[in-house]
Amino acid sequence: MSAHHHDHTEPPSEPELRVKALESLLVEKGLIERAALDFLIDTYETRIGPRRGAAVVARAWRDDSFRRRLAGDATTTIEQEFGWKGRGERVVVVENSPAVHNLVVCTLCSCYPWTVLGLPPVWYKSAPYRSRAVADPRAVLAEFGTRLPPETEVRVWDSTSEMRYLVIPMRPAATDGWSEDELARLVTRNSMIGVEPAKSPAAPDAGTEQGERR
Repeated sequence: MSAHHHDHTEPPSEPELRVKALESLLVEKGLIERAALDFLIDTYETRIGPRRGAAVVARAWRDDSFRRRLAGDATTTIEQEFGWKGRGERVVVVENSPAVHNLVVCTLCSCYPWTVLGLPPVWYKSAPYRSRAVADPRAVLAEFGTRLPPETEVRVWDSTSEMRYLVIPMRPAATDGWSEDELARLVTRNSMIGVEPAKSPAAPDAGTEQGERR
């Protein structure tokens, strides 16, 4: 489960080559436009990706009034503050603390807060994660390197088509006075699912693009 570092000197994998070949064929036959495809990929990777959720978390860390509004009605608050509207599903925010750690799963399929997190990771959709996150959440967290004190309660939230969950991770220490943009760089997709904490300001990759595990 170590962070993926792609060596650009290596040849593309077979799945990558297959995707490229399929993309080229569809473009050649006029079934898709490359510019439209690039736009869709950029939309889900950057604009409707975890950067949105990170912005929400960063504001919640800095603004107690905003955090309280999120707790009351996250769907409306996110739409009013950022203009991001879902497709009818309700977004519920759950907040980590030293006493409680929240973990999100979808046991039936892969329901996920696309509005603020973009596309779900492959492991989130896998049967082992969906079953083990409920049966043995501490073991799942440990596999991501997250080991909690025995006294910390772990709460598992099961997403549905009507209700999606967003975890507000604990704010890292030594970030007093940081701007929202600076804080957002510490927030990863995995921390908003609850499998990992937010990044430490002292971490080697803190402040860089959000690297994700698995």
